[in-house]
Amino acid sequence: MPIDEESVAEQVFVALADPTRRGILATLAAAGPATATDLADRLPITRQAIAKHLALLAEAGLVTAEPGERRRVRYRLRSAPMRVAQQFLAALARDWDRRLEALMDHLEREKENEKEKES
Repeated sequence: MPIDEESVAEQVFVALADPTRRGILATLAAAGPATATDLADRLPITRQAIAKHLALLAEAGLVTAEPGERRRVRYRLRSAPMRVAQQFLAALARDWDRRLEALMDHLEREKENEKEKES
């Protein structure tokens, strides 16, 4: 079953909209896999709040939960959803670039037509 790239991108954008979730992702990127308790020790937020943010990040596919020792769950980054969001943005940028180029061409032709009328 093919993935719905727009839906994946939307979930990533929703997850990244919150500065706390961005902080969690940045911490995981810098320090590697961690538990909610580890993250709470590194960030100015409670473990319970971290757990709620991790659930949303997991739902978006940006982190995955891995069982660890003594029933502790460690969270690891997943880059695939981020790549889908990047591709989505790149496609939008290409569409905008084409439209802006067409507008610039049109304005240049208009400018040339005005010069011809003045001559």
